[in-house]
Amino acid sequence: MKIGKYTLHIIDSGYFGLDGGAMFGIIPKPLWQKTNPSDEANRIKLATRNLLLTNGNRKILIDTGMGDKWDEKSKSIYAVDQTNSLEGSLNELNLKSEDITDVILTHLHFDHTGGSTKIENVPQLRDPGKGGGKLVPSFPNAKYYVQKKNYDWAIHPSERDKGSYLKKNFQPLMEEGILNLIDSQEKFDDEIEFVILNGHTFGQQLIKISDTSNTIFYCADLFPTTSHIPLPYVMGYDLQPLVTVEEKKKILAEAIEKNWKIFFEHDPETALATVMKDEKGFRVNEKMKEL
Repeated sequence: MKIGKYTLHIIDSGYFGLDGGAMFGIIPKPLWQKTNPSDEANRIKLATRNLLLTNGNRKILIDTGMGDKWDEKSKSIYAVDQTNSLEGSLNELNLKSEDITDVILTHLHFDHTGGSTKIENVPQLRDPGKGGGKLVPSFPNAKYYVQKKNYDWAIHPSERDKGSYLKKNFQPLMEEGILNLIDSQEKFDDEIEFVILNGHTFGQQLIKISDTSNTIFYCADLFPTTSHIPLPYVMGYDLQPLVTVEEKKKILAEAIEKNWKIFFEHDPETALATVMKDEKGFRVNEKMKEL
């Protein structure tokens, strides 16, 4: 798919699992499990689906998934499945990590920026029998972008959400001088616009990619899955759930009016969808697996 000067590509970077009750907040399990069945640990399957925009030498990646810096205990807790990897998906497009010129991060939660850094083996740091390495940017030639408000919160999170902000995923970027903090800026260029929201976390920037004919709205954690389109379906993880509800109302109304395609980062089956409203409220209209 092409929008303006950019060609868009879906980048799959694996799956993981989170507690279904936490993912659907006040919604009872008999309702949410109809569309999102849970495993024996009550976890639902979630994708880490990213988006790549290419234009000649410029290659812009939106979010970086879970990354591979997980110990076995954490892999088990989060049911991490990296059969599809970020690097592997880029390789399918004949691209290497060195080819990425820009990385736009919606926010700094571990499932959105885990792939932003990697462990590089450094012999002089290695302890015999224990291995060793240094955290470095995964995309050495790229500039990274995130809202300053979200970075400030990530550095000093609350006791409630500090487990979602793992500094190993983003502090090395700041130390290398390649993490650009955007202060409420709403335009990246002619086709890419930031929509800044504060319900899920503070300073989450969603990405609107548009030209005169088409709009793709990269919704990150405003709508983790298609099941989160109805207004009451708000995650227990959200810091300000009532703010999330108001943000959903505004975005969904505009998406219907202007016929946007919403891009889902975490839905395990559906990549994009259009939405509609009827007497029961907002709901999904047409689902798509490809751009």
